[in-house]
Amino acid sequence: MAFYDVYTHPALIRYRTRVCTRATLFVCVVLCLTYISPLLVAYRSQGFWLKRSTYEEQAVIQFQYDMIVIGATDTAGSYIAWSTFPNFNRLMGDQLRIPNVSVQEEDRDQDGKSDLLTLQISIPLKAEEQMFGIQLLLTFSYQLFRMSTVVMQMLAFVQHSSPVPGSQLFVCGDLRLNQRTPLPHRGLHSIYNVSLIDASSPFASTYDLANIIRLYQQRNLTAHLSGVIPVWTVGRAANSPFQISAQINYPVETITYLPGFWETMKFAWIQYVSVLLIFLWVFQRIQTFVFQNQVLPTTTVLPFKQHSS
Repeated sequence: MAFYDVYTHPALIRYRTRVCTRATLFVCVVLCLTYISPLLVAYRSQGFWLKRSTYEEQAVIQFQYDMIVIGATDTAGSYIAWSTFPNFNRLMGDQLRIPNVSVQEEDRDQDGKSDLLTLQISIPLKAEEQMFGIQLLLTFSYQLFRMSTVVMQMLAFVQHSSPVPGSQLFVCGDLRLNQRTPLPHRGLHSIYNVSLIDASSPFASTYDLANIIRLYQQRNLTAHLSGVIPVWTVGRAANSPFQISAQINYPVETITYLPGFWETMKFAWIQYVSVLLIFLWVFQRIQTFVFQNQVLPTTTVLPFKQHSS
């Protein structure tokens, strides 16, 4: 009659020795190498501690309806201007031109967040005036909520000039976040939630574009128009206004932040365990060889045997 295995299980064999023996020293060394070596390997291979991380979020961006428009009417330095700031307009005198402005923000995917801004500005010109260049400054509110709560005011600046007078400027670009330092993983970040232009100031230096941009660029968090494609159209009819058309997209941003303690430990644990498994397998085979072959003398204790009657 043939026999077959109905069940198997491993037998536990114990190897005993005294405290102060070479076998004890060997086991201590193996334990240290098994659990400390993976830590050193993971740390020295770069990326053990998660110092920075990223996530994606579409910011809540809203146009603040504040702007400054300056147009060069010749190549000798003459200009016209207008803004939404009354004190600025009073400073312009004869250079003031009040345009027609149309603004529309669209939420194309119906998620409650605006996806783009469409801006139309029609600037009246005198019959003898020609437009050779445009500077346009726009203000926005910018908010993030997924990790840390970020609330701030931002600028977008458009500038274009041409040696040939034009009738229209069309620009299209993405309003992108620029980070010099990563954000915290939680908390409120509202240090930049202040007005970028003091509308109550009567001084011309307050509205100087170079000064505004210089102070703005000193911040750790700014926004800029990326991938701007300007289209300058020539051939303006007499007494027709100069047209500015802008489409500014609000894309999904990749935000850099400082991870918290538990996220850092989770990442470090994965790095450590992935290397530890290899060391466990290697040193287990080494110990089995050493004690089975009695390379280091020990007392072998076999498992208790039960005999069936």
